Formats: sequence, structure tokens, C-alpha cells
Amino acid sequence: MIPSELVYGQSSTNFTDVLVSSIKNPKFFTNTTVRPVCIVTPTNSWHVQAAVFCGRWHGVRLRVRSGGHDYEGLSYRSCQPEMFGVVDLTNLRSISVNQGESTAWVDSGATIGELYYHIAKNNSQVAFPAGECPSIGVGGHFSGGGIGMLMRKYGLSVDRIVDAKVVTANGELLDRAGMGEDLFWAIRGGGGGNFGIVLSWKIQLVRVPPQVAVFSIPKTLEEGAIELLTKWQYIGPSLPNDLTIRAKVQGQQAVFLAVYLGTCSSLVPMMDRLFPELNMTSADCRSMTWLESVALSYGSLAKTGTLEEVLLARGSSLSYYTKIKSDYVQRPIASCSWKNIFAWFKKDGAGYIMLEPHGGFMRTVSAVATPYPHRKGVLYVIQYITFWQGDGGKAPTSWLASFYDFMGNYVSQNPRQAYVNFRDLDIGQNTVGSENDVSSFQSGQVWGERYFMGNYRRLAAVKAAVDPNDYFRNEQSIPPLRQQLE
Repeated sequence: MIPSELVYGQSSTNFTDVLVSSIKNPKFFTNTTVRPVCIVTPTNSWHVQAAVFCGRWHGVRLRVRSGGHDYEGLSYRSCQPEMFGVVDLTNLRSISVNQGESTAWVDSGATIGELYYHIAKNNSQVAFPAGECPSIGVGGHFSGGGIGMLMRKYGLSVDRIVDAKVVTANGELLDRAGMGEDLFWAIRGGGGGNFGIVLSWKIQLVRVPPQVAVFSIPKTLEEGAIELLTKWQYIGPSLPNDLTIRAKVQGQQAVFLAVYLGTCSSLVPMMDRLFPELNMTSADCRSMTWLESVALSYGSLAKTGTLEEVLLARGSSLSYYTKIKSDYVQRPIASCSWKNIFAWFKKDGAGYIMLEPHGGFMRTVSAVATPYPHRKGVLYVIQYITFWQGDGGKAPTSWLASFYDFMGNYVSQNPRQAYVNFRDLDIGQNTVGSENDVSSFQSGQVWGERYFMGNYRRLAAVKAAVDPNDYFRNEQSIPPLRQQLE
């Protein structure tokens, strides 16, 4: 039984406030948005199990929201008229650290900022590899893989998950031993909202030095941005694993953003040896704890507030509309092509791109070890970001669509790969069979093989085993490969 005060129907006084509480994109909060019939805000696992039992009994499917970014809003809205409820995990956000084991249990409703703060506030040498925006929700982030600034050293978030607790479509609460290795494999990178409701994750913490070094170096075209980006493509994925350099392209400049697990005194000569063209000096370098580094801004590595203000902040953000796309690059883009790429950033509505290098630990992991297949052979992932306010979305969305088409010449092909946590409905949506009311495996292939490549079929087989009737579904959920049941 779920206490009535934890369930909000559309007629409830606080329904709208609860719905909007973690929405980050106002285009998914309009008068025409298909909204849930109810929102359940559980405070323990029994409530989640009861929600599943109740939903199944009444024929109401459930979507799961952990309160993070959710680029397409599929955890709380539907693209088509549909009766569904939302299980909002925001109240399930505890973090329990075992210093002796160097592990932690973290609930899906926590943010990665809260995770970082709780594991490292009393020990500057403890860390965890995850994303770069503190407001990202743990549940969704882990479910999709979890890239970040430590992945070249320690891999993705899912590479350090050792156990989990999930409520299945049958309402069972299972840990790793109970769910088996196939389902445990699937929930670590197969995308959120597919196989059940993951309540919590046991993670293996990693070690970092007492101090790390960071720098942010902008370069205009006149200062050699094109030549530096061209060289970065070779250097970024092959640097020592302790050093990660992202690149941001916006306007007519590139910004090189680095985190090094070491001191400025060792980073400066290393950069002089490995990337002298950047002309990095000690004046560019700042020393701080790893925890302080994850509180710096995503796009500039600037300090924007205290650790608590930045890492523990939660809530909605309805100021800017956004649209995101992604690509993977496997061959360096030539200098002459970068000149053509920069021309796009002069156009009306231009956003920016963030380039995040792979290599290092990432190339040592098999493409089938987890559902995230973008491992060996990947140089970097591109995140395309455009944003606008009010009614000004025509130019930004047109720019992004056209620029994305143009970039098809330079990125992975057959399939053109994408990152599931940079969710993009433009690349395909499921169709549901009129006879069996189950998402079509073939329709899912269109987008699923771009996110998961050869792992898509195995994910669909796991779905058929644990949720054959497609209870947990959305526009890009894994369909069950039903012939596996025959």
C-alpha cells in the first residue's frame, strides 16, 4: 500500500508542482504535452513494488524518473496519447559509503553532484567516474553508461558498478544474484526505463591524488584553433590516462578544457612535450581537490559557487529550450574540413559542440562487456547543443538539423553511432503492434543499433525474458525479441 500523500493525480493541488519539479526543458511542459495520469513519489522499495502491482492491475504503464536531465523528457511525458503513470525516485536519494571496501550504495534519485559530495567531502582521494554536470540524475546516467572526465583513467560509470537492486515488471525486488548476469549486464548501459525500476547501485570507488590540476585555454581562429583541433584529435585519445582534455567549439574559437590527476608542476612539462602547440604555461594551471574540480562549470571550468551550492542544488530549469544530438568520430577530421565546420558557427542560431576524448582505459574494454559499445577505435564523442528562449527556436533547430546532416561526412557510419544518454528521437521511434500491443523489434533496430550496435539484439532478448509484455516502455525503449520465447 502506498500512502496517499505520496500519490499525485492530475486533480491533486500539487500535481503540476511535482511534475515540473525536475523538468529541465520547457518544450516538454506545454498545454499540449501528454502528461501522466498520476505521479508516485516512493520513499522505500515497498512503495515501488506496490506501484508496479497497482499499475499492472489497472492497465497503466509506468515511466521512471530519477530527476536529472532527460534530453527528450521520456521519463515524464509521452509523444502520443497514452495512459501512463510516473514513478518519481527523487525521495530515494540516500548514499552510503563503506570506506573499508571503498564502495558505496547510491540510490537512483540522487544526483551525481550529491554522489560526488558525499563520497569525497571527507576524503579528497576518493572519486567516482561519472558525468560533468552535477544535476545529472544517477538513475538515468548509470542506465546509459555514464561518460565523464575520468573515463580515460577508470572507464564509464557502469564499468565500476558491482551490484544493483531492481524492481521488475512482475514487482519482484532483485539484487545481482537474484536477477542473474544477463539482466545485470543490460541495466548497466542499456538505457533507462527498459527492464525495470533500478532503485540503487553498488559502486566501486576509485582513487585520485590529493590535488588535481585543471586548465581552460581558449584559442581563436587567428590563434590557430583549426590547427590545434586537428592535432588534438590525434593527441587527446592517446594522452596518458591521467590527463583528459575536452574541446569546445563555439563561435570562432575552440576552448581546451583539461583535468589532470597530478600537479601543475608535472602537467606543464608534460604538455610542453606532448602538445607544445597549445603553449600551455603554469599561469594557465590551477590546483585543487578532485571534488573542487567537479564543481567547476561544464563549459568553461570556471568556479560558480561553493561546493554545496553547486553540487547539492536540485530543481527545474524552464529558462532555456534545448535540443541535443550526438556522434562518434573514428577518423581524424582534416584541417581543411575544420575550416568548413567553423563556417557553421557563424550562422544564425548556431549552438556549440563539445568533443570528449575516449582512448585510455576505454580502448581496453570489449564492445560487448556492457551495452555501451563505443570503445576501441573511437577517438571522441561529439555532443551538439543548441538552445533558445521563448519563440526563438526556428533558427537554432534548423541550424542543428542542417549541421548534423553536414557532419555525416566525418563521423561513424553504418551505423551512424549515437550515445543513448544524449537521447535523440530524431533518429527513430518505436512502433507498437496493433494486435499484440508490444513494441516492434524491427522499428527499434532503426535507433537501437545506433546506440548499442550489435548489443541491441542481446538487450532485446533480455527484455523478452524479463518484460515480455513490454510493460516498461517509451518511444525509445528496448522492444522484446519475442522469438526468444518460442
